[in-house]
Amino acid sequence: MFDISEVALRLGAATLIGAAIGLNRDLHGKPTGVRTLGLVALGAAAITFAAGHIPGTAGVDGSAMSRVMQGVLTGIGFLGAGVIIHEDANHRVRGLTTAACAWITACIGMVCGVGDWSIVLVTVPLVLLLLFLGGPLEKMARRSWKHDGETPHDG
Repeated sequence: MFDISEVALRLGAATLIGAAIGLNRDLHGKPTGVRTLGLVALGAAAITFAAGHIPGTAGVDGSAMSRVMQGVLTGIGFLGAGVIIHEDANHRVRGLTTAACAWITACIGMVCGVGDWSIVLVTVPLVLLLLFLGGPLEKMARRSWKHDGETPHDG
């Protein structure tokens, strides 16, 4: 069994990372924020961590872990679907980035739950880089190629 410091590290890291991603969404006026994505990451980490330590098993049951991960991602799919809006008048889809944030936040939470810190250390900066620089790069590209207004927005 893990000591409380290992549990706190895994769950705390997931919560802080989810909150950071949520802060980006909140600053952009999106429907998810610090609390929502912090909870998504924490919940995904907690259930993944727990699934890896099911009482009565001799170690990590890969089959059980796989089923838990599938269940988390299915549930997050429903959460993400709730923020996607299709505007017929403008032929635009909104909320895809926010839905993707819920999905990647759950994934990061699950990785924190299993304690694979190398994946966390590479994934989190890439996610934040995409969130902070992706929008401005898209706008710059649209201006450069004069496609502003023709490309559906995914924010």
